[in-house]
Amino acid sequence: MDTFDAIYGRRAVKHFDPQHKLTDEEVNKLLEATIQAPTSFNIQHWRFVVLSDPELRTQIRANGNDQAQMTDASLLVLMTADVHAWKKDPSRYWVNAPKEVADMLVGWMGPFHEGNDQLQRDEAQRSIGIAMQTLMLAARSIGYESCPMIGFDHDAVAKLIHLPADHCIGPMVAIGKGLQKPWPKPGQLSLKEVVVANRFPQ
Repeated sequence: MDTFDAIYGRRAVKHFDPQHKLTDEEVNKLLEATIQAPTSFNIQHWRFVVLSDPELRTQIRANGNDQAQMTDASLLVLMTADVHAWKKDPSRYWVNAPKEVADMLVGWMGPFHEGNDQLQRDEAQRSIGIAMQTLMLAARSIGYESCPMIGFDHDAVAKLIHLPADHCIGPMVAIGKGLQKPWPKPGQLSLKEVVVANRFPQ
């Protein structure tokens, strides 16, 4: 599918065929595409929790406003990130770069993040967001629908998946075969309203 077709065709679908299964090859293809998403300093701090246990998904649905996508979608991925990945053997993120480039960027990584907890968390969430969009567009490109979700008890779900203390939790993405056409777009702002030329007006 053309990239622009995937962008314009991607919608938040709520109704999935619970009988449909993605193949292992399809799941792997989607995740391999997702990890092509960019991250600051190439840290790749996202951690994708693939929720395949039916009992666990039922528990998550109970903590997720009873959203049917959480149990009915073929694939449910919870987006998390290692907030401290920047200091966990950072040279591995630049193992294939020229030594002078790797040394420079690995050397910058510590001073950039050290002592700034808000920045560390912001960077993790930014990376999650970019990876989410990559995953949803990849799904659309091979004919599947998706739905990003934040409507769940993050603390309860973090406990259910044993989220490490130095990780943060983001949205989850449901992917599968849609049963209904999505609603028409409820309202799209114009470029005139959302694009600022150089400076905001005073």
